Amino acid sequence: MDQAAKGAAALNSKDFSTAVSHYTDAINVNSQAVDYYIKRSTAYTRTSPPDYDAALSDAEIALNLASNRGKRELIIQAQLRRAIALFSLERYGDAEACFDWVKEMNKDEKSLQIWGMKLDNKLKTLSEDDEKAKVTVKRLPSVQVPPQKQKNTDTPKESTEPANAFLEKSEEFNKLSKLDGVQTPVNKIRHEWYQTQDTVVVSLFAKGIPKDKATIDIQPRSLAISFPLATGSDYDFSLDPLHGKIDPTTSEAKVMGTKVDFILKKTTTGEMWPTLESTEPINDSKDEKGDDSKEVKRAVLADLTTQSGPLYPTSSKSGPKNWDKLADDLTKKKKQKDGEEGGDDGLDDFEGGDPVNGLFQQLYSRADPDTKRAMMKSYQESNGTALSTNWGEVGKGKVETQPPDGMEAKPW
Repeated sequence: MDQAAKGAAALNSKDFSTAVSHYTDAINVNSQAVDYYIKRSTAYTRTSPPDYDAALSDAEIALNLASNRGKRELIIQAQLRRAIALFSLERYGDAEACFDWVKEMNKDEKSLQIWGMKLDNKLKTLSEDDEKAKVTVKRLPSVQVPPQKQKNTDTPKESTEPANAFLEKSEEFNKLSKLDGVQTPVNKIRHEWYQTQDTVVVSLFAKGIPKDKATIDIQPRSLAISFPLATGSDYDFSLDPLHGKIDPTTSEAKVMGTKVDFILKKTTTGEMWPTLESTEPINDSKDEKGDDSKEVKRAVLADLTTQSGPLYPTSSKSGPKNWDKLADDLTKKKKQKDGEEGGDDGLDDFEGGDPVNGLFQQLYSRADPDTKRAMMKSYQESNGTALSTNWGEVGKGKVETQPPDGMEAKPW
């Protein structure tokens, strides 16, 4: 059994110190074997105590060797070992950059989700200026790669050509980092989001956004950012309108090496957004005070009561209701006896003494905010042909006009 095979057996049996020894012997025989460095890097991170610096060195050598050969799978494995070593050294910003490069090449890498969660837990406790959060690494590191041994023993001269080739490629690759602007191609810039009971977090993935040249604007129902690209043009990103309202005074944006995080504080704690953006136009006055909707309220409470006979569409699971009949039944339940005061259900106390009108006013006045919003929106958008109390249904989109059977809706 050769030294590499012995190293693999030791690694599988969790004898990590022995694995390091065998892979070292194997590298002495073949210093260009990418897999030997990757496996020794893995063993270094698991020895007791672990040697994370040695693990990082092996991973970076492996990355250069794999890049020179154009071996995609080996590049991914080496970059992943590099990211894990950097994480273990508490260089979280550098680790995040390397994990992102792995994700670019293989978004289905199984370990990325676990490491992503670990990394997020570390980064969220750090300030923007913390050294641990800074990104100092380049995609292809500048490291001295061991030269390949010469087979001809008569010419012991050591060849430096492979090492120089790697260094030249590394320097050429890293020139991108000196450009003034974001290095991520426009078609690769993307965003993701998630939410908690009181916060919405939007992440915009783009490398090298300059903090001093990025323009960020956070408003109650929108956010926007603009920053320069390496091509000289600007990249603009905006979400307008957001699904719900946020508090700009407590919301913030964090520009990091590989992304920007927008931490948006909801004004309504516990409200879960079904989508990040809303498809409806903003009407803040409607949400805040409702003064401009008084006319619609009157229409809901008055115009509907003028209809007699037709059964309108409803959100009730039991089917459409005959509101006239329901109002008559309610008024009959508590008829005043001769000489008694009070005793009615308050229906005749509403304007005009119309019991149906009183019924709708009672329904509206006793409803919760979502039910009121559903009644107002459904009646207004359906041109008075529908009245719903189910905001979960009405809030999904526009309520279409639904005329009673035998009637036809015509535009005014």
